[in-house]
Amino acid sequence: MDQQKFVQLLESVLEPDTDRVKAATSTLKKNYYTSPASLSLLLQLLTSHDSSQLRQLAAVEARSLVSKHWASLPADQKPHVRSQLLQATLNEQVALVRHSSARVISAIAAVDLADGEWTDLPGFLQQAATSSQARQREVGVYILFTLLETMGDEFTSKFRELFALFRNTIHDPESAEVRVNTMLALSKMALVVDADEDPASLRSFQEAIPGMVGVLKESIDAGDEDRTIQTFEVFQTFLGCDSQLLAPHFKDLVQFMINIAADTEIADDSRTQALSFLMQCVKYRKMKVQGLKIGEQLTLKSLQIVTEIGDSAADEEDVNPARSALGLLDLLAASLPPSQVIVPLLHALGPYVNHSNPEYRRAGILALGMCVEGAPDFIATQLNDILPLVLRLLDDPEIKVRQAALHGVARLADDLADEVGKEHLKLIPALVRNLETAMQSVTGDEKDINLDIIKGSCNAIDSLIEGLETKDVAQYLPELIPRLSRLFAHPDFKVKAGAIGAVGSIAASAEQAFSPYFEATMNTLSEYVGIKDSDDELDLRATVTDAMGSMAGAVGPEAFKPYVQPLMQASEQGLHLGNPKLRESSYILWSTMAKVYELDFKIFLDGVVKGLFESLQQEESDLEVELGEEAQDLLGTEITIAGKKVKISAAEGDGRATLKKLSQVAQMADGEDETIADDEEDDDDAWDELTTVTAVALEKEIAVEVIGDVLTHTRKEYLPYLEKTIEAVMPMVEHSYEGVRKAAIGTLYRAYAALWGLAEDGQAGKMDKWLPGLPLKVQPTNEITKLGDMLMTATLAVWAEEEDRGTVTDINRNLAATLKLCGPALVHDTSVLERVTTVVVTIITKKHPCQQDMDDDDDLDAFQESSEYDWLVIDTALDVIIGLSMALGETFGQLWKVFEKIVLKYAGSSESIERSTAVGTIAECTKNMGHTVTPYTSSLLKLLLHRLTDEDAETKSNAAFATGLLCEASNADQEILKAYNTILEKLEPLLHTQEARLLDNAAGCVSRMIMKHKDHVPTEDVLPALVELLPLKMDYEENEPIFKMIIQLYQSNDETMRGLTPRLVPILAHVLSPPEEQLTDDIREQLVELVKYLHKQQPALLQGHESLMSIVTT
Repeated sequence: MDQQKFVQLLESVLEPDTDRVKAATSTLKKNYYTSPASLSLLLQLLTSHDSSQLRQLAAVEARSLVSKHWASLPADQKPHVRSQLLQATLNEQVALVRHSSARVISAIAAVDLADGEWTDLPGFLQQAATSSQARQREVGVYILFTLLETMGDEFTSKFRELFALFRNTIHDPESAEVRVNTMLALSKMALVVDADEDPASLRSFQEAIPGMVGVLKESIDAGDEDRTIQTFEVFQTFLGCDSQLLAPHFKDLVQFMINIAADTEIADDSRTQALSFLMQCVKYRKMKVQGLKIGEQLTLKSLQIVTEIGDSAADEEDVNPARSALGLLDLLAASLPPSQVIVPLLHALGPYVNHSNPEYRRAGILALGMCVEGAPDFIATQLNDILPLVLRLLDDPEIKVRQAALHGVARLADDLADEVGKEHLKLIPALVRNLETAMQSVTGDEKDINLDIIKGSCNAIDSLIEGLETKDVAQYLPELIPRLSRLFAHPDFKVKAGAIGAVGSIAASAEQAFSPYFEATMNTLSEYVGIKDSDDELDLRATVTDAMGSMAGAVGPEAFKPYVQPLMQASEQGLHLGNPKLRESSYILWSTMAKVYELDFKIFLDGVVKGLFESLQQEESDLEVELGEEAQDLLGTEITIAGKKVKISAAEGDGRATLKKLSQVAQMADGEDETIADDEEDDDDAWDELTTVTAVALEKEIAVEVIGDVLTHTRKEYLPYLEKTIEAVMPMVEHSYEGVRKAAIGTLYRAYAALWGLAEDGQAGKMDKWLPGLPLKVQPTNEITKLGDMLMTATLAVWAEEEDRGTVTDINRNLAATLKLCGPALVHDTSVLERVTTVVVTIITKKHPCQQDMDDDDDLDAFQESSEYDWLVIDTALDVIIGLSMALGETFGQLWKVFEKIVLKYAGSSESIERSTAVGTIAECTKNMGHTVTPYTSSLLKLLLHRLTDEDAETKSNAAFATGLLCEASNADQEILKAYNTILEKLEPLLHTQEARLLDNAAGCVSRMIMKHKDHVPTEDVLPALVELLPLKMDYEENEPIFKMIIQLYQSNDETMRGLTPRLVPILAHVLSPPEEQLTDDIREQLVELVKYLHKQQPALLQGHESLMSIVTT
């Protein structure tokens, strides 16, 4: 091998000439690195060359070649090479080269120690780590760290000696690097310590925690940014290890991090790192955090930190403690019960909003906005107190407070559209005032905060308007449309987009009332449909596409017809302009057009399906990733990590964990350019841990959802594409990104439901309406059976092991809805039904993987509260139980015994939402299983009698509904009749309130009791009171038992009922008039016959009731 040429090639790699680098790299790989001699030469260069850059490159390349060529080097040369390498590393002055050389040593050791060679290395490192020279201690501990990183499992037998060594080096009196290297080594030991099998190592590790905390504190106090980041990352690593390692110190560690985060004397970077650690605690040790009851402290400290947000605008993504504190609040609200987060936040909100310092007022509304998404149901109950504060802030004298208030309104309306929309008479004028004032005050300065007010006002209107009734939106059109339309020509692209988006939402909510503005708006926006000269223009084009789709839905197919063809053509062209937002908007437009035109959308299906399939078939190997806000300085750039090129795209959410993974991968290379040698296994492993969401994956999520929309609305016209669709979508069920998984599963269920509906309608085979029960009474078509089997195979493959709670929640929803719509065919196979039952049980007992965190040993039952997100998983699983009961009918009675005790436990919960949901589940299951509920009568009746006096109105209402159904369905007459008087006594007060449908459900319950055992109800007293309550105004479902009972009593010639006929006639007139949903078709037919009968008996009673007279005269 030509040594001189070899060195020249390496030197060429270091030059800035790209072409020379490529040529040299190719030659090295092809002509040199295939030979073991190349490794020998690289090791010589590493230990002796004068250039630190060349030594660094030699280390990188040597490390990658060790696994290939070290075994082939002459055995008699190896001792000398090892000795030289150790000595050179100890003497190396450049830290980067020193660390890279240490990794070469660990790579060789991984081979040698496995073969029983280099047995004196551990002793040498022990000696170096205890040397009187700090440099040798630094190198010795660092090499131990790299060895533990490379082959930690093989060192477990040495842990006792290592812990003894590190117990001293963590307190090294001279070198901070020794202390930090010790922490790095301990972090690798933490990954392999078996806490259950090796209690001595567990104790030793726990004893080391205070020392490590001390190292972190020293690094912060010294202002040593690099070492501070390293030590924070070590603590982040511990959160991913066995929970027992940190257990004795966890509370103190969290408190320490809280103190760092809140200390304004500490550097912002350190405070942000501490907040990131706290976020990871909440994410991965949620139950521990909840059990320690520190949610309130975390919330209030975060709120205080938010007051430091300074002059940054509300939509900026600067990395600072205030921004991180908002991120922590968001996570807290989503992860912990409202009592630990939302309640203390709302208690503090008043003083903050009324504070003389505008930064406090702004912090209060920003914090509230961040927490809405995590606990919308609870916040909805507090809106009467919250909205007056929000309205006050919208008129605050400080413009930055108004800006934050606009952001808060948008966040509230996004998650509580209907509830917040009820206050439109106060909110819309306040938003218009802010918009108008800003439009009049805005200057030409791009940093003018009035621009933020305009954008904030548009966004708030956009969000709020979606919660308004069509009739309510109409009154604001003359005021809003002209103002917003003026902004279409504004020079700021984001202002344009905000106004156009708001008009699109207004159109969608106003529906036909938007028609007078439609043509002018479309003509104005048409100039933007084809713009493409910059990213700003393409983003604006996407917003226009979305808005036009909303307008199509508002004005309907006929009015929009002139615009369909050019807009669809522009959307297809938009797919090829390299803008992800525009591509997604094109797909969403197709979804909207399919909804508007339904079967007439057929003419576009070829192109639409082709475009959507092409999206699903895209490769995701480019690794264009989304990182968090901490990667802002990297946006739009390509970086190389472990030899892999990564394009950094939009930052979203908190990026600390992702950046940590990036840094871990980068550490593998120690900042080196690993573009020459082949990737190593450990690099690949590290890369696999880098979980990112690619831009292509985000696009696929939209595309899969749109496929579901299109097939649902085009129905039979989609049949020619259905088979290929299933083939394209099915692999997406196992995609690495949960958004794609959710969308794929949802679309497959929609495909099944669509095919089922077509079959029942005779448009895809011929099939009768399904009947409940197993074995199947109605056989589905072969196509449906095949698709159903594929669907359940895919569902069960994901459902049981899925760790993302949102995906599990969506599967629950889809399965429950499909069981209710299509019946038992999906679970006709016994093994499938058993597996479905097993998964549901794991969810409702909180043992599903998506409900677990790193504290596996915590007793989940000890916590009576759940966050709203956590409860949603259980809530939807209970809905699957209802779906099963509806699909199985009477055969569900055998299955109920699996669920009964767990559901009854929730029905006795201290949380009202859990009680009301569980009692509602009991009601629906009782209704569906019919008489097979009989064996469960005793336990159910006992619970329901107790819940009829529950403090929560919703629970009480559901209990009344369930009690009536149990009385009607159960054949345990003796037991039921014994409770009749008690039931009637408990129902009596419920008949005097409209809250939570109490009156309606109580009336329905009494009616069912009369139908089942009339002789045991004092009808002469009850019936007059019952008729007095009619017609029902809230829960029309209970009209069925009430009028069934009335019809039954007339048929049995009941005197009391006949005597009430004059009072009943106007009630009949009311329910037989619109709205049609007051009655089922069956009950309506029976009531028509009753009206005709009454007319024959007493014609005069119907006089004056035109709707009834029209019945008897037809």
